[in-house]
Amino acid sequence: MKQHQKVPFGMMGLFMAIGIVYGDIGTSPLYVMKAILNGLPAGQQSNPDYIIGAISCIIWTLTLQTTVKYVIVTLRADNRGEGGILSLFALIRKNYRWTYVIAAIGAATLLADGIITPAITVISSVEGLNGLIPTIPIIPVTIAILVGIFIIQPLGTAKLGKSFGGIMFLWFTMIGILGLFALTHFPSILKAFNPMYAIMVLRTVPNAFVILGAVFLCTTGAEALYSDLGHCGLHNIRISWIYVKTTLILNYLGQGAWIISHPLLIAKDVNPFFTIMPGWFSYIGVTMATLAAIIASQALISGSFTIISEAISLDLWPNIKIKYPTEIKGQMYIPGVNHALLVLCILIVLAFGSSSNMEAAYGLSITITMMMTTLLLFMYLQHQKRPLWFSIPITAFFITIESLFFTANMFKFAHGGFATILIAGILFTIMLIWYNGRRIKNRCVTYEKIAPTIECLKNISEDKTIPKFATHLVYITRAKYPTEMDTKIIYSLTKKQPKRADTYWFVYLHRSDEPYQFKYHVKTFVPQKIFRLDIYSGFKQGVHIDSFVHLICKEMEENGQVDLTSRYPSLIATHTEGDFRFVVVERIVYNIELPPFKKTILSLYYMIKKFSTSDTQILDLDPSMVTLEYVPLKNLQTFKKE
Repeated sequence: MKQHQKVPFGMMGLFMAIGIVYGDIGTSPLYVMKAILNGLPAGQQSNPDYIIGAISCIIWTLTLQTTVKYVIVTLRADNRGEGGILSLFALIRKNYRWTYVIAAIGAATLLADGIITPAITVISSVEGLNGLIPTIPIIPVTIAILVGIFIIQPLGTAKLGKSFGGIMFLWFTMIGILGLFALTHFPSILKAFNPMYAIMVLRTVPNAFVILGAVFLCTTGAEALYSDLGHCGLHNIRISWIYVKTTLILNYLGQGAWIISHPLLIAKDVNPFFTIMPGWFSYIGVTMATLAAIIASQALISGSFTIISEAISLDLWPNIKIKYPTEIKGQMYIPGVNHALLVLCILIVLAFGSSSNMEAAYGLSITITMMMTTLLLFMYLQHQKRPLWFSIPITAFFITIESLFFTANMFKFAHGGFATILIAGILFTIMLIWYNGRRIKNRCVTYEKIAPTIECLKNISEDKTIPKFATHLVYITRAKYPTEMDTKIIYSLTKKQPKRADTYWFVYLHRSDEPYQFKYHVKTFVPQKIFRLDIYSGFKQGVHIDSFVHLICKEMEENGQVDLTSRYPSLIATHTEGDFRFVVVERIVYNIELPPFKKTILSLYYMIKKFSTSDTQILDLDPSMVTLEYVPLKNLQTFKKE
């Protein structure tokens, strides 16, 4: 099997991290200060104490929430190099299986946030362009840019990261220099590093929670930073963050200094990000902002691909096809998700119409994601046997901060925040139904001791009166123990239609919590004739049963364990490889007796399954080599009694 390459560490890796990871958080200066100004009391938009306090809130939010929680603490909770809330869940699920609810809530809200992020960043930059060229239609241009962003996704984040890294490096350099020059208008803005100013503004501003909700927008990309750990690597993210954070803070300081020093020019429709630019630089600055906004959308899109991929492997999402455009570790593309995000982004743009309206909806769902990550982080610390005197205070500290942000963002609910919560609610419901539906279905499955069937298969294989079904007959089993076999498979082999083959293979796939693990174990029931293959595949390795089986069979043939040559006399002389036939047995609901609630969940599960990718596609099997059979769940106990 091909192994994914590790993310390179060095200048190329740092540029890739800057291009992929920091798009969201790196473009927050486009709208954060504007949102804060809209929340300040009328006539107080240039009040030095308020502005210094607001900037102080931004600095310490970036420090505590992004740097301490994510860059320093949470990035340590990696699953063999992979990050994100579902990778965190994968690390603890064996000991705390109930935490799937927390993980599902966090994943759903993060996906919902990923819908509005591209919309708000792109429309903010286009509004800046509109300020220079008023004839430019904001909505059509925004939609055109969004369509372009999603069209290039099949290239893979590796290629995108290489091309975007240089642009984003210039972007951060530009905003840092602009901020540095602008803060000379009011050098006292440096007082914002004193956290007392942050406390002061939250105590004195009448609508402090509105301000806090706007401040939170400066850190919304932190969760995507964790999700992109596998795309870019731990060291690349940590080192590049030093530069990124420095330039962000400089720009916020510069915007604050300009606002204080130009009280007569401040109005609610003015965006200080663009006004701090010198006139001669405006066109260059706006062009760079547009490019950065385009790249910013990539952070959440690639993060969304990662979340869905992991959710599928962790039984939290229906099966859908995943493509791997490159051999770089973590790079993937999911067409269905890409198309859905595009449609929803366009709908968000049409529904809200401006960045100011989107600010009212933005940030609410991501606060929930951050709270769920904190709760899972606590369980991870317990899993790591960390002492309670360490894990409880650190969890309580971050939960307190995030609860304040959540309360502040709840003021946005009626002003558009309900949109992302509604989307997150739908996604969470799908996850809940899929996870529990699979569990209910699996509990309805029965298993039998395989020993009696082995003897029966030997007889069937030698019974020339039964038409040969295949040279090599492969079944995908769900029996965890090699001494057992699914009742449905036994029924298919011996009762529904006896299947004669020269070699029988029973394949059990273990989806490992290690992202890129691949190993296997062979259990021989009858030499040269009946085998069981236990394949261990990492949750990001992908499912390629056809390739897995042929790889293992070839190695077994080299070791003399099996003969893969066709048994047909006309083909033996040419040493033609024998044909393989895969049988997939699907269980369906038919008059099954269950409590009403479980029966409803199971029915909804099968309803969702109809719209998901088929088992043949998910297992990566050649349809021409697959036989699909259906067995009603209600009959399993009957089969066992027989």
